This record gives sequence, C-alpha cells and structure tokens, in this order.
Amino acid sequence: MHTFLNILVGLALLSVLGVLGAGMIGMARDDGNPRRANKLMQWRVVLQGAALILIVLLMSLLRG
Repeated sequence: MHTFLNILVGLALLSVLGVLGAGMIGMARDDGNPRRANKLMQWRVVLQGAALILIVLLMSLLRG
C-alpha cells in the first residue's frame, strides 16, 4: 500500500510540474489566450490539492 501511494504521490507531483511548465511556456510565448491560461491554473490547483491529500494520507498511514 505504501509503495502504491508513493507512486501516486510521485505521479501527482510530476503532473503538477507538467501543468506548471505548460503554463510558463504559454506565458513566455505570449499566446494571448486567457481561457487556456485560466484552465491550466485551475488544473494546477486541483492537482496540487490531490497531491497534498495523497501526502497527508501517506503520512497518516506511516504513523499508524
């Protein structure tokens, strides 16, 4: 179970990094599409929340 949660946490963190990178590349290119930038920001926040929940779950399982 711990290994599975570790893998999920890693995937969630890499997903956050990917969405953040896509947003930064779009900003550097000056795409001018505010809807896309807003959608990427929403996805980043959702993925960060999921990663945080997984980390808290993993820590609680390690404690108990």
